[in-house]
Amino acid sequence: MAQQQYYLTNAMTQQATMMPTPVFQSTMQDIRAGPSYCIWENLQHNGNEMEQNEGQLENDSDRSRERRHKKSRLAKSSLFRNGSHEKHSIGNKNLNPERNVSFFSRVTYWWFNSVITLGYKRPLQREDLFELSDDDSSYTVCPSFEKQWRKEIIGPTEVPREDEESLLGKGKNHKPSLLRALWQTFRRLLIQIALLKVLADSLAFISPQILKLIIAFCDNQPMFDWNGSTYAIALLVAAASHTIVLQIYQRFNMLTAAKIKTAVTGVVYKKALNLANCSRRQFTTGEVVNLISADAQQLMDLAVNLNLLWSAPFQILLAVFFLWQDLGPSVLAGIAVLVLVIPLNAVVASRMKQLKKSQMKTKDRRVKLLNEILHGIKILKLYAWEPSFLQKVVDIRESEMEVLKSSGYLTAFSMLMLTCVPFLVSLATFGVFVLADDGNVLTASKVFTSISLFNILRLPLFDLPTVISSVVQTKVSLSRLENFLSGEELKLQDVQTEYLGGHAVGFTGASFRWDKTGRPALRDLNMKIPDGSLVAVVGQVGSGKSSLLSSILGEMEKVEGLVQRKGSVAYVSQQAWIQNATLQENILFGSEMNEKLYHAVLEACCLLPDIELLQDGDQTEIGERGVNLSGGQKQRVSLARAVYSGADIYLLDDPLSAVDVHVGRQLLDRVIGPTGLMNSKTCILVTHSPAVLPLADMIVVMEDGKIIEMGSYQKLLSDRQKFAEFLQVYCQETKGSRSSAEENTEKLKSSTVLKEISKGRSEEKQGQRVLNKEKVATGNVKGSVIKKYLQSFGWMWVLLTIGAYVGQNIISVGQNWLLSTWTSEAKQVQDLAEWKDLRNSRLTIYGLMGLMQGLLVCCGAFVLTRGTLHASRILHHQMLDSILHLPLLFFETTPMGQVISRFTKDIFTIDERFHYYLRTWLNCMLDVVGTVLIITVVTPTFLLVVFPLAVLYLTIQRYYIASSRQIRRLDGASRSPVISHFSETLFGVSTIRAYGYQDQFINQNKQVVNENLVCYYNNVISNRWLAVRLELVGILMIFLAALFMVYNKDSMDSGTVGLAMSYALNITATLNFWVRKACEIETNAVAIERVYEYAEMEKEAPWVLSKRPPQRWPSQGIVKFINYEARYKKDLEPALKDVTFQTLSQEKVGIVGRTGAGKSTLSNCLFRIIEGGKGIILIDGVDIASIGLHDLRGKLNIIPQDPILFSGPLRLNLDPLERHSDAELWQALEICYLKDFVCSLPKQLHHEVSEGGENLSVGQRQLICLARALLRKTKILILDEATASIDMETDNLVQLTIRKEFSDCTILTIAHRIHTIMDSDRVLVLDSGRIVEFDSPSNLIQRNGVFFHMVSEAGIIQNKSDSVSHWD
Repeated sequence: MAQQQYYLTNAMTQQATMMPTPVFQSTMQDIRAGPSYCIWENLQHNGNEMEQNEGQLENDSDRSRERRHKKSRLAKSSLFRNGSHEKHSIGNKNLNPERNVSFFSRVTYWWFNSVITLGYKRPLQREDLFELSDDDSSYTVCPSFEKQWRKEIIGPTEVPREDEESLLGKGKNHKPSLLRALWQTFRRLLIQIALLKVLADSLAFISPQILKLIIAFCDNQPMFDWNGSTYAIALLVAAASHTIVLQIYQRFNMLTAAKIKTAVTGVVYKKALNLANCSRRQFTTGEVVNLISADAQQLMDLAVNLNLLWSAPFQILLAVFFLWQDLGPSVLAGIAVLVLVIPLNAVVASRMKQLKKSQMKTKDRRVKLLNEILHGIKILKLYAWEPSFLQKVVDIRESEMEVLKSSGYLTAFSMLMLTCVPFLVSLATFGVFVLADDGNVLTASKVFTSISLFNILRLPLFDLPTVISSVVQTKVSLSRLENFLSGEELKLQDVQTEYLGGHAVGFTGASFRWDKTGRPALRDLNMKIPDGSLVAVVGQVGSGKSSLLSSILGEMEKVEGLVQRKGSVAYVSQQAWIQNATLQENILFGSEMNEKLYHAVLEACCLLPDIELLQDGDQTEIGERGVNLSGGQKQRVSLARAVYSGADIYLLDDPLSAVDVHVGRQLLDRVIGPTGLMNSKTCILVTHSPAVLPLADMIVVMEDGKIIEMGSYQKLLSDRQKFAEFLQVYCQETKGSRSSAEENTEKLKSSTVLKEISKGRSEEKQGQRVLNKEKVATGNVKGSVIKKYLQSFGWMWVLLTIGAYVGQNIISVGQNWLLSTWTSEAKQVQDLAEWKDLRNSRLTIYGLMGLMQGLLVCCGAFVLTRGTLHASRILHHQMLDSILHLPLLFFETTPMGQVISRFTKDIFTIDERFHYYLRTWLNCMLDVVGTVLIITVVTPTFLLVVFPLAVLYLTIQRYYIASSRQIRRLDGASRSPVISHFSETLFGVSTIRAYGYQDQFINQNKQVVNENLVCYYNNVISNRWLAVRLELVGILMIFLAALFMVYNKDSMDSGTVGLAMSYALNITATLNFWVRKACEIETNAVAIERVYEYAEMEKEAPWVLSKRPPQRWPSQGIVKFINYEARYKKDLEPALKDVTFQTLSQEKVGIVGRTGAGKSTLSNCLFRIIEGGKGIILIDGVDIASIGLHDLRGKLNIIPQDPILFSGPLRLNLDPLERHSDAELWQALEICYLKDFVCSLPKQLHHEVSEGGENLSVGQRQLICLARALLRKTKILILDEATASIDMETDNLVQLTIRKEFSDCTILTIAHRIHTIMDSDRVLVLDSGRIVEFDSPSNLIQRNGVFFHMVSEAGIIQNKSDSVSHWD
């Protein structure tokens, strides 16, 4: 802290003038000449060489490649905290003990007891969980899969070197298969899992054979009683063996599925970093995010159940084999029923595929729109557009619900088949058996052995349609993934980066385009930029300035010509891209820390005062897209990142547009200009600021994608061509006023500049907003959460569902009881006719009961679907409505990934998972109750063991559920960073590629995926821990039931024994499933809990109140602040203090002040983005705090600094509420100088604007926002630096347009460019949240106060006498 204070004090002293001090210059000379700077540059160079060498030997082992990755990561420090695998492993306190424990501990998961015990005592934290083994880590899985995918995309030929071939296939006739690549990567694991599944399935059929022996023992009254005990012990051993093998299979199966998802996520992320812009525009951010949040998850879900594709037929064949032993050819009747069902399953699967496609498309649209809403939420709130966009989301959601409804009804039909098929199989088999020959008698042994086998058949018959459906759905996901992964990548050869000639950048007859269908955006470029020169690129909006920088970066497709670039590149985009990391990490950006250089860069970029005010200094975490920084701060951080990188070429896309004039001067002198840190480097600067032009070695003038003029500042003036007049008007003023302005500011700086910056940061940055970490709830899921869900479900549907399931289970028990009594009665019947009557009556009753059960199943599935859809619709709408009612501060301090995760993963759980867990839990509970009742009725003494076993079950469940619930919560919280990091990367991909830091970001992606994998791994192991214990207790129950039957064989007949034992055999899986689903309900209820979380947050004021302003309000546009005070948080100092002023009707008021003076806060208060603490604001005499937000915001107009556009037709962006005619839109476009541009577009008003307006320049976006404001007729207009990204000539025209078109309005203009408010009626000067001056420009200049010095800094006046005469 002392060191930081020293630098701050030193910086304030050194910044007494606009020019760098000798001390500063000597410091920089020392840094450049010193060994640390050389070491830093060498490390940077060596790191790049290591990255290039990483792909040279593709056929090396994965271990060798990983060693090269380690060297590269050590040479270049990680981009983020804990960004490298090595660092994380070294500091790991909870190493995984699984490989070092005994066999008993491994198969019973005894080694996991410590986590379960700790979770029971207190809520688990991330550091309490066991880490992954190296084989399960993303650092091992991703490279292995990438190697196979690379082989797949180039076909059967040799594997290319990594630096020669990207993840894009070149084979003309070879179509890469993601499925084949996955098989090649994981085949050893998949084969092992398949063998375990074969063993587990085989063991499952031993128990029914032992049951047959027990029934025969009870029926035949053998001589030796110990035979019965032997059978009971054999049953115990067989069941225990099956349990252990099955849980080992489940463990490997679940973790392998997670590896598959990890591998796919990794390759999608890498592809996103390398995707060409022409391909990138085919996929919205929402669609790409869905690839990892939905499609990769679908692959994982299929992988979990994949073995059932062959296991189900295998189990069916085994069952048929054993059934044949008892029932002979009659079993063929049952097989015939199964064969007849297959076409029905095929039809259902085909329909499910269509529905899945439709659902994914609709979901993509919804997520895409939600992404845009969240990133453009400020515009929605300022324009009161929330209801309109809410309705758009609701409409898409309704389309999605229609698909879910159709899927639900198909599920109901599947449930009907599921229930009816086992019944029809048994009915057909038993019916044919007894009808085929009058001598065929159903004995207890035959019936209940068959029933046990039929019970085993239920699971594959139940799962097979689900798996087939999942395969169909996964085929859709595979197609989407392969389509994305096959997209065209950047052609690195378009730009010659190995050039070593005499110029830094060169173009020779080069033309470029953004996509293959459009005309070239840049044409016939011929230019050579010498080493170490400062080049200014100027031109009107849409002339191709930003595209020129993109072409140098290789972001555009080269049509023809030659492009050369020498050395490394640093890039500052027009809209600064800031990471969700600390301020220091944003600046270092993966480079090694050099203290002297770091603080010199902070000083040069005017960031030291900002750091002093940040809560944790440069260790303050910056939110997603820099939400807790101002526009100027974001640009300076982005510039500092570029300067610190020490690159050879700097590409700066208008970084001065977002900063105040005096800050811009400092950046020119200390960073960009001849005396700045970049003075020896090549710098290409896109700018609209004429102050830069005299300093430039070369000026490039662009128009319509061509270079029309090029040369030095003096040459362009002397040529007297098209742009010379513009240069003379603006640059001559700058040149002539420079000396006087510097003289004025030199006096001013030592006493005001840094003081104003540092003490005036009490605006929205005052106190600094701290980024909200995602909260992980602890303890039980509140009963109120489940209650709210059931209320949303509908109590009527709840009761009908319960009734249907209770009814079908009663009938199921009745069917088996009927068979038991039938076998007992059959032994006593002597007469053939009597036997036939008994047979026919029992078959008829059995069939009718089956029919009733099928109807109840169908009804239950139907009402469950209706209730689920009702709940999903309500919960989604409530969350969406709650989100839109939250204050803007929430969105500025909350990563968007947290919100999107709730609208994707959590809503998916509610839509498709939670009702399944409820239904299964209810079914299992009824099965358990029925089983216990039957065994108890048969052997009442069984009650003696039921209660102890029940207590043991509940104890295990209670012990486990605390840990499981918390691990699931940690899993949910760790999933959000994966999505956030992916979204963040998509928005900053150009910057990442410019610096060549793809590998660092890939490593960071592996790290966040690994964190999620740790939680998932612990969740899987905790489930296995529970399953082993529950099944062993269930096996104990079976063993005791068998013993009771054996020792009480004299008091019961074989039919009763068979009935009880067949249910007992089923109890293990049923009871385990019941407890598991109870836990699943609670852990998945976390999704509902997370959805309701936003509903309970503090909302902003109501949109509409009963008290509403007059219809024509405001009619005059008089704004009056009276003793107004506002603060961003209760514990912070006021951002506005005792503000009192009043505008006149139709008055034009300019609002100026240094950074942080309170300018934007003033406009935020006017829109009630910030609520006032004291005082009032009146508009035409109405207190704005007394009316609804939409009544207020709907009557105000603003053109914001950040031009936010939404994907969709241009017309939608101009008139989202569809209130204006096409003629009115064309008129607005003409006024904003956009008509010619829009007319040139093929679809004109229906031109499709890409996500975020990426297919338009920033200047064009700002003009569209101006046109949007023109259509919104109100009496009060706020301009928040609305023309920052527009060239000076267009800016002048726009300012004239605003004065003309809004002549009858009150205009409040917040400006960094002082000249834009010089023709205002009055100017309001703010300082530290207070009004220091408020008068006409001429009167303020005469006072020689703050405003006079700001005008002097801007170079608008030369001396006071001139200014007085000029403005008078």
